Amino acid sequence: MKLLTFQNWTRCFKLSMVGALLSLSTMSMSSDAAWAGVINQKITASIQNLQKSDERWIQINLSTQRLIAWEGNKPVYAIVISSGKKSTPTRIGTFKVQSKHKVTRMRGRNYDVPNVPYAMFYDGNYGIHGAYWHRRFGTPVSHGCVNLAPNHAKWLFNWASLGTSVIIQK
Repeated sequence: MKLLTFQNWTRCFKLSMVGALLSLSTMSMSSDAAWAGVINQKITASIQNLQKSDERWIQINLSTQRLIAWEGNKPVYAIVISSGKKSTPTRIGTFKVQSKHKVTRMRGRNYDVPNVPYAMFYDGNYGIHGAYWHRRFGTPVSHGCVNLAPNHAKWLFNWASLGTSVIIQK
């Protein structure tokens, strides 16, 4: 009899745990959707404010793999990019150029690339930079950065300054 009671208790405990995990995963999915909505609202508000100004700013659309350099509401330069692949996505949000390097070395998990041209970092190790090692622009292939052809990276590097807004959206 004791064995049967213990088995029933164990079964009830397991079912309760499965139910709790399902509830948590559902809550997590809905909170992720809510968080994405907040980020999208912030991005939309930032774009509207920047378009009302005369500031220089950079808009990156991950869905179209396009970058547009703006001066207020006037687009001044548009190019095809290569953003992060699914396993190493480019972060969405509103950022500012924090540092600029004409040439730098980039290291990370499974890569070590010397002489990366015209790098502008906007969020830690995430940046916009030239990529001489591939020509797959228009396709997400990076480790999270925004890759440009070196000649386009040079133009953008010379045009943007520290503090330039970078808006990344899907």
